[in-house]
Amino acid sequence: MALRLISVREALHPRARFDAVLDARSPAEFALDRWPGAQNWPVLDDEERHLVGTDYKQVSAFDARKRGAAMVARRIADLLDTHSTDLPREWQPLVYCWRGGQRSSTLAWFLDQVGFRVHLLQGGYTAFRAAVREDLQTLSAPLNFVVIGGRTGSGKSRLLQTLAAQGAQVLDLEALACHRGSVLGALPGQAQPSQKQFETRVWHALRQVDPQRPVFVESESRKIGALQLPQALILRMRHHGRVGLVDMPLPARVNLLLEDYAHFANDVPGFSALLERFVELRGRERVLRWIAMAEQARWAEVFEELVCEHYDPLYGRSMDMNYSGMAQALPIKLLDGGKEALSAAARSLIAQEKALSTRAQS
Repeated sequence: MALRLISVREALHPRARFDAVLDARSPAEFALDRWPGAQNWPVLDDEERHLVGTDYKQVSAFDARKRGAAMVARRIADLLDTHSTDLPREWQPLVYCWRGGQRSSTLAWFLDQVGFRVHLLQGGYTAFRAAVREDLQTLSAPLNFVVIGGRTGSGKSRLLQTLAAQGAQVLDLEALACHRGSVLGALPGQAQPSQKQFETRVWHALRQVDPQRPVFVESESRKIGALQLPQALILRMRHHGRVGLVDMPLPARVNLLLEDYAHFANDVPGFSALLERFVELRGRERVLRWIAMAEQARWAEVFEELVCEHYDPLYGRSMDMNYSGMAQALPIKLLDGGKEALSAAARSLIAQEKALSTRAQS
């Protein structure tokens, strides 16, 4: 028997090696959150899981197990037919379900009987989730964040992407959250992950970071769209991060916004509905003017007014209040959002951080 029980901390150890991580839960459970890189091998689909659960509550545990056992056996046979044909004998998967119970144990037993070197995660997803929550309290503590601030449309996200392309360490929280961070920031056709999956993505990204090198991150509020940032992370960014402020001329900012939000040209009603959220702060008359501009396709005008009359005043107050490094903020000049300007700014930032690190070590 090659089947081995393994704790979540053993499984997360840098020296632990698995050829695959198999999530035996239903597709809906898997979609909510999972181990990074896990494959879904559901031993019960969503409907089957519901039926077995109903039997368990309304009939008896014995009848539920009988019905579930037949379903699981058929499902595992299908999984083996689909996935195992080309797998070598030395293949070593890690298997888990919700709590490390019958679903993962059954799948692991079948794989073990085939001859694979199977590891079964003790406590299942529940233990993994507890480890993620615990680690998020401490992972950001030793990190040296360089917080990229700047007004709406000033190219902060593009600068982060350019920094990453030049080899810098970047934590792109908006990419992990699938959202640009503002009321208008939902990505067309792309839903945000669940709160649990977002936290797992942040946790996984932080585990890859080298604490000896700076980590560039965009200034964020406590929420990105519907998702809450981990408390320890946002506090570390705000109170211990060095701030760099991007300064870009207003016409160039408007051009970037026209590019980033071009999809609203095909969804004026959706854009107008989002603007309704500004009524409390900016008044009905002003919001109606912005809606009229959008309906007349005067997009450059509406974006310029939005940044000047709504976003800029809010952003300045928010940064002054939340980021303690504002008084010593490093100015980052960007003439526009073109590749040349972004590349030059990224090179300059990387060089400055390298010089700071050298001075600190000498």
